[in-house]
Amino acid sequence: MKIVIQKVNKASVLIDNSIKSSINRGLLCYVAFSPLDNQIDLDWIYNRLFKIKLYNNHTSSLLDIGGELLIVSQFTLYASFKKGMKPSWSKAAKPVPAKLLYEKFIHLCKSNLLNKVQTGVFGANMQIKSINDGPVTILLDSKIRSS
Repeated sequence: MKIVIQKVNKASVLIDNSIKSSINRGLLCYVAFSPLDNQIDLDWIYNRLFKIKLYNNHTSSLLDIGGELLIVSQFTLYASFKKGMKPSWSKAAKPVPAKLLYEKFIHLCKSNLLNKVQTGVFGANMQIKSINDGPVTILLDSKIRSS
């Protein structure tokens, strides 16, 4: 599992020029899954997402500040350019298992933040608007665990 975490003051997902979901202060998270991902990967990312200290001079987490979370599926995080300039998506999970993992991850996050978790729509053409704070952008890969 890969996740790009962006600290934001505001973020929203638009589909067909309509706002589907939005958050205020919190984290915008783009998530992607590989065929090898399982519950262990979801738990590892989840535990870091809620514990990383990105607020108040790096002393507070998302939970500490009562922040919000916007989770957007983005299989393109697994793009590979080994054979030229056309991206290959072969390292990304197929749509059905990826959607199941996406839904499990959302459920896991909602167990901690309840109504402060918003989402995109899996597989939809979305436009994402965000006002980054910092800017702070972090990439985590559950298969490359440093701690």
